[in-house]
Amino acid sequence: MVDTTAPRVHVIACGALARELIEVLGQLPNVTIECLPPSLHNRPDQIPDLVRQRVRARRADTDRILVGYADCGTGGLLDRVCSEEGAERLPGAHCYEVFAGGEAFAALHEQEPGTFYLTDYLARNFDRLVIEGLGIDRHPQLLTAYFGNYRRLVHLAQRDDPDLDEDARRAAARLGLHHERRLTGVTGLRDALIEIAS
Repeated sequence: MVDTTAPRVHVIACGALARELIEVLGQLPNVTIECLPPSLHNRPDQIPDLVRQRVRARRADTDRILVGYADCGTGGLLDRVCSEEGAERLPGAHCYEVFAGGEAFAALHEQEPGTFYLTDYLARNFDRLVIEGLGIDRHPQLLTAYFGNYRRLVHLAQRDDPDLDEDARRAAARLGLHHERRLTGVTGLRDALIEIAS
């Protein structure tokens, strides 16, 4: 039975977080989740306006709107939208920081600034989002332009899944990077959602 006295919460989020958001929030009453296309990772300039449109479209039928994005390359523009529209977003610069946790992510970055990160979603969809999405399949010379300064690939794994591990290893090999895996689970995301929802 739905608690009609609980505030109605709507989450507008990156589609790359859909599985994890459903795992964390899916059983909560009065919470709805709307995911925007994960391909926006390659077009972060489009995120703020699209989030604004979705917030305005849902404002009348919800009590609170949470934005399931970190800054994600918007250069602070998403923060401006959230402030103007009365929504709150995940903390941090990107979902890698959310999954790893702020301190752990800072340590990873300090250890090797030339690190390319994958979540489970990006490991599973690497060819479509990275190789095809960045045009490397059509213009192989772009591989060096995009990834020439990277030294390692870190898979921030939300699940202990050998198939995803293999996907991440293949991605590292394709980019010519050293592969590392860190099992993060969804605790960082859960904690971040609790923080912005409280």
